[in-house]
Amino acid sequence: MCHRSFTRIATALLAGLICMSAGLSQAADPWVEYQGTEGPGKGKHIVLISGDEEYRSEEALPMLGQILAIRHGFKCTVLFSIDPKDGTIDPKNQTNIPGIEKLAGADLMILALRFRELPDADMKHFDQYVNSGKPIIGLRTATHSFNYSRNKQSPFAKYSFNNGDWKGGFGRQVLGDTWINHHGHHGRESTRGVINPKNAKHPILTGVDDIWGPTDVYGVKNLLPSANVLVHGQVLAGMKPSDKPVEGKKNQPMMPLFWTREYTGTSGKTSRIVCTTMGASVDFESEGLRRAVVNASYWCTGLDKQISPTSSVDFIREYKPTFFGFGKFKRGVKPSDHAL
Repeated sequence: MCHRSFTRIATALLAGLICMSAGLSQAADPWVEYQGTEGPGKGKHIVLISGDEEYRSEEALPMLGQILAIRHGFKCTVLFSIDPKDGTIDPKNQTNIPGIEKLAGADLMILALRFRELPDADMKHFDQYVNSGKPIIGLRTATHSFNYSRNKQSPFAKYSFNNGDWKGGFGRQVLGDTWINHHGHHGRESTRGVINPKNAKHPILTGVDDIWGPTDVYGVKNLLPSANVLVHGQVLAGMKPSDKPVEGKKNQPMMPLFWTREYTGTSGKTSRIVCTTMGASVDFESEGLRRAVVNASYWCTGLDKQISPTSSVDFIREYKPTFFGFGKFKRGVKPSDHAL
């Protein structure tokens, strides 16, 4: 064999080994990444953090990440609550979300947590992001993302949803309100999003004309005055979009459902904040809700003028979300199973 042929074969083998190594490394990552294609979001990085026991954020956030990356150009990294024993996604694990340090390079954080209590080393990265002036989108249970019941002496215990000193913790102080109650009858009364006519021309509502989801309306009774309500939540009498609104006090007045505000952290820099109390995996079957969250991602990252009413928010691959409920998550799923 000539030297030139041997070199070509050796180079090919080496390249193959490098690709295999990279593939194995990626498969072992406890998160999933979607590289942005061409689009307005190209060059910007969104970190989406899932971790709730009931509303299947571990299904919704990979779907959103795929849309934001493939349809709109953002690089998206999705983090999960992970069982450290086998590397599978375990929404019941409240203390382990690998990859939080990736927030250091993020341009936007999308959050769908519930009652987490992360180690201080991880919360340090979260805290730095919250105070950096960078934007945040909170979905559904993000208003009660944290519950410090084990380590109440942690410097980050103030993030707890029921904190008394930093009243209402992260939910109230950053997003605008903390968890109060189910305003609609959970599992029996669904939600119709009613656009606030005062804000009908807000960029986030571009192309949004219908929002409905099977989750109930949350009680939002102490929303900070600085919040700007874009959509109110109308309680429907049943679990179908055709059901009529409930009569009486539940809809008089309607609760805030989707709002924006600003938060100034310890850095002195101000963040754009978006929060909605919708956001279960089944809620995102609503094209209107998907569009509102995609538009919010543009708005949060300073791409307001790039928002289009005709941009695609179609699913990248078949989306059959699991209906909400405790203990209903799919066992044995690893982050790599969400890779494209």
